[in-house]
Amino acid sequence: MEANRCAAPSPDSESVRDYGPGSEDKRRLKEALRRALDHPAEIPLVIGGAEVRTGRTTEIRCPHDLSALLGSYHRAGREEALAAVGAALKAKPAWERTRWQDRAAIFLRAADLLAGRYRHEMVAATMLGQSKNVFQAELDAACELADYLRYNVAFMGRIYADQPDHQAPGTWTRLDYRSLDGFVFAVTPFNFTAIGGNLPTAPAMMGNTAVWKPASTAVLSSALFMRILTEAGLPPGVVNMVPGRGSDVGDPVIDHRDLAGVHFTGSNGTFESIWHRVGVNVKGGVYRNYPRLVGETGGKDFVVAAPDAAPDAVAAALFRGAFEYQGQKCSATSRAYIPRSLWPEIKSRLAEMASAILVGDVADFRTFMGAVIDKPAFDSIVSYIEYARASKEAEIVIGGTYDDGRGYFVRPTVIETSDPRFRTMAEEIFGPVLTVHVYPDGEFERTLDLVDSTSPYALTGAVFSTDREAIRLALERLAHAAGNFYINDKTTGACVGQQPFGGGRMSGTNDKAGSALNLIRWTSPRTIKENFDPPRTIDYPHMAEA
Repeated sequence: MEANRCAAPSPDSESVRDYGPGSEDKRRLKEALRRALDHPAEIPLVIGGAEVRTGRTTEIRCPHDLSALLGSYHRAGREEALAAVGAALKAKPAWERTRWQDRAAIFLRAADLLAGRYRHEMVAATMLGQSKNVFQAELDAACELADYLRYNVAFMGRIYADQPDHQAPGTWTRLDYRSLDGFVFAVTPFNFTAIGGNLPTAPAMMGNTAVWKPASTAVLSSALFMRILTEAGLPPGVVNMVPGRGSDVGDPVIDHRDLAGVHFTGSNGTFESIWHRVGVNVKGGVYRNYPRLVGETGGKDFVVAAPDAAPDAVAAALFRGAFEYQGQKCSATSRAYIPRSLWPEIKSRLAEMASAILVGDVADFRTFMGAVIDKPAFDSIVSYIEYARASKEAEIVIGGTYDDGRGYFVRPTVIETSDPRFRTMAEEIFGPVLTVHVYPDGEFERTLDLVDSTSPYALTGAVFSTDREAIRLALERLAHAAGNFYINDKTTGACVGQQPFGGGRMSGTNDKAGSALNLIRWTSPRTIKENFDPPRTIDYPHMAEA
């Protein structure tokens, strides 16, 4: 391995632009939105650097305006999925031999292209295709994705620089950080453009090649990122983009003998199916390796407030955590435990916020909430709302209305329940629905036990209190209830390089995206020991005399 004599640039978090009235950023973003609406795109697969059109196409429409056609994309099938695997394997030898500094330069250039020339186009694609308001799209598609690229380069440099501290006389031992033996399958969700970009590129930075299946509801932004990678100089075949139905693409890829790893973010059901299929294939002798499975799945994220918590801070955290991006974040606040003495004020503040926000077209920069992503998501969310409405153990105290006439709109909804294990307190909804259990002020400690035992997930959570003993108790009792734990803050908004993200239990493998912990999963270290004067006898020192 080449000596690490050239450190990677020290990254800074990408600055968030505000798109304020009269700003150049606002003007350019408005132009990008108009261009996307006026010129529908035809999106091909990208396999081995070549555009592939299958003729099997699906329309792309705005979730908040179903009359607006953004374009169409070609769907991959088994043949194209296997061609993508072949392209990844063909590109692998040259790519893994490429100096890490040269790989780094490609991704750093991609970050600069994204944050610069393509910023407004990427934010517009995310707003229109995934129905994010301007602020949420800016945070995600511009800032977080650029941060993933830049920070991961720095993490890569640190990993390669980590070598044994001690050497025996006459020897030199070193670590060679190899790529995995095979290809990586990246399966990405609709809700974060940044995750869509990170899952194939994090393994690629470490010398791997990837087959990338983006979510069908995020192809517009994914295709633009693929174009950015190509312009940045990523060689053909290093990342191959093949959108399509899960079984059409996933089954042949996962069944391939050269599968080395899966980088996944999405539903529990899909990840469990992947895990099961991989396990069956391992037992059947399909693979040359044990594939590495890295997954971030569901969440049922909590806020628990102590009786001394500040009601205005709790209310703001609940509203932003539960309803930003329509609650379609795995980290979104979905259940809350509020002391009886604070609930009237917090409920009143939540109702005021809900009545004040604009829900609608995200191209209107005043919009706080857009639409949920598609009809299946809308129907699922509505079924939970109606379940609560029909229950004697719950009451919808805010919202509960919805409409799919023009787009898939669900108003911010707050359910109050007397049952701390009510269905909407335990199951992931992935929409703008918050369920609150009101507890007696004197039962904070007992409530912590409820928080820990109600849900199978353990992704994010928060405690609100100014009492250090209450905070210490929450940290202790909820040690395994959340992989990202917040004190007096909302459950969303983890920053790359600051709060590595991931959870345990049924929320995933907790491999911490946004840190070196994730990148280390995509390398297979080789220990090399060189002896400068090897022994020439088999005698031990104690054999010198009887």
